[in-house]
Amino acid sequence: MKVPSAKQKDEKKSRMIISGPDGSSSATNESTQRKKPAFEDLHARISLRAYDLYLQRGSREGHAQEDWLDAEREILDREFPA
Repeated sequence: MKVPSAKQKDEKKSRMIISGPDGSSSATNESTQRKKPAFEDLHARISLRAYDLYLQRGSREGHAQEDWLDAEREILDREFPA
């Protein structure tokens, strides 16, 4: 007999019933309802990209601002093309 993992138990607990404007209802994950604000996700992606740039430079100090601005430019250009 297979014992459910803690993750499976949490997934079952996190289901919610949501009623739509027309009275219909659907089950959804609580995590879907508790998404991080877009700016937090954006900040995290910029931060990770800046770190990648730092590593590509050979982990040399003194370029943190340049790495951040380059990462920010790349991410924002990808998200909001001109």
